[in-house]
Amino acid sequence: MPRTLLDIVAGLSVAGIILPEAVAYAGIAGLPPGRAIIAAVAGGIVYAALGRSRFAVVSSTSSSAAILAAALATFPAAGLDKGVLASALIAMVGVMFLLMAAFRLGSVAAFVSRPVLRGFAFGLAVTIIVRQLPMLLGLSLHAPGLFALAGDLLSHIGAANLPSLLIGGLALVLLIAMRRWPQLPASLVVLVAGIVLAFAIDLPRHGVVLTGTIPVAPGLPDIPHLSLAEWSRIAQLALPLTFILFAESWGTMRTLALRHGDALSANRELGALGGANLIAGLVNGTPVGAGFSAASASEAVGASTRLTGFVAALALAALVLLAMPMVGRIPAPVLAAVVIAALTHALAPEPFIQLFRIGRDYWIAMAAAVGVIAFGVLNGMLFAVALSLATLLRRLAAPVVSQLGRLGSSHDFVDIAQHADATPVAGIAVFRPNAPLFFANTDAVVAHVVAVSTKLPPDLTVILSLEESDDLDSSAVEGLIELDAVLAANAKSLCLARVHDRARAALDLAGMGRLTANAGFSVADAVDSIAKDRKTY
Repeated sequence: MPRTLLDIVAGLSVAGIILPEAVAYAGIAGLPPGRAIIAAVAGGIVYAALGRSRFAVVSSTSSSAAILAAALATFPAAGLDKGVLASALIAMVGVMFLLMAAFRLGSVAAFVSRPVLRGFAFGLAVTIIVRQLPMLLGLSLHAPGLFALAGDLLSHIGAANLPSLLIGGLALVLLIAMRRWPQLPASLVVLVAGIVLAFAIDLPRHGVVLTGTIPVAPGLPDIPHLSLAEWSRIAQLALPLTFILFAESWGTMRTLALRHGDALSANRELGALGGANLIAGLVNGTPVGAGFSAASASEAVGASTRLTGFVAALALAALVLLAMPMVGRIPAPVLAAVVIAALTHALAPEPFIQLFRIGRDYWIAMAAAVGVIAFGVLNGMLFAVALSLATLLRRLAAPVVSQLGRLGSSHDFVDIAQHADATPVAGIAVFRPNAPLFFANTDAVVAHVVAVSTKLPPDLTVILSLEESDDLDSSAVEGLIELDAVLAANAKSLCLARVHDRARAALDLAGMGRLTANAGFSVADAVDSIAKDRKTY
């Protein structure tokens, strides 16, 4: 099949996923479903024009919908129309994306670790799936908290509508079974089957809720008359929404790009997402990003260019113009099944099992998941981001300081505690901080080196390897000066090794040229130089 035709078919298939997700995610956000459809059309076209990922399909996402709902619920302005406020908030997200692109802040996404993202995705998937269960069961439950909703589900399980449960359960089984044939548009097939069933049987008579008429009315929003404090509050609420949209979108784009050897620029994608969200806000839409389910579907059906996303947006627009009455016949349990099926990938235990297997960061992932489930989506996301930064600061502020020894007669120096065949050099103690020296950890590193070296014989030379420190701030420079003075007062001397050029320049400017003049470019060079001086002496 020609590549262009393949992309067109892929776009039509992806449209079958975008439509039900848009309707469902708009419900999660507490907004009319037409807004999500408009956003998917407008945002998808803008991203196809500006973005570079061939698999990314920009539309409403589960996480952004949930965070938008939480943000709107916390806004204090009384009497302000929620739709107008949502448009202002989404447009603000677009502006923030564009500012981040202008200042080339694409690397900011790296500050949320992968374990945190995995835990957040798991907690978010649990949250959204639980909130879809009442629709799947034909129940009308609206508890504010997740635990309260789960309690209501358990207490009202006997009142579940059996036809709704059968229809939704069958749709869910079909969606999962059809994953064996990724080329088939499973969501579109199930939706069409649901519409046919709604025409064949009077489902409302049996208590099954239909989607109903979905008004789609794009247009420019009224600029809300807000005080400076209220605009400031909107900016504060837009920040976490911007961050999670980019983290989710970039994670999806980067994962698929690495899998296929594609090159992407984070700053370019920031600009594309900014344009998509700005337009989505201006046409009264919802936040948009590159969701994992739509992008994975695009990959599965063989998308080769951004034409796939463009065709998906146009196909969605055609549905709005030509087939909206039929869309209104979709049974609500089928919509719930589509959303649940799209999120089941986030419930896979393999990422957590891998973290337990390697013994790294599993508690961070678990804490992020529990944070979202226990504290809600917005607070849970902020908790997850804070957890990432706190973990980073903890590792940097309390680095392991290794004492190094030589491997045989080689030039290799390794941690004595980890290598039994490494031996210390007589009269020399070699230390290596396993993190860059800076204001938060310099005192701890200096104190550790002093404490260990004072227990060693006099006339000792201490070598400090700075291989992890590309540069030194003023606190680190002052700490090294203090270390040199303390060692000298205890009849010991300090020698530096593996000093980078910028760190060397900082020490020279601080008047410590004596240390840099004798600094070795490797630990072996420093040791050999000290041994040579002793023989000469």
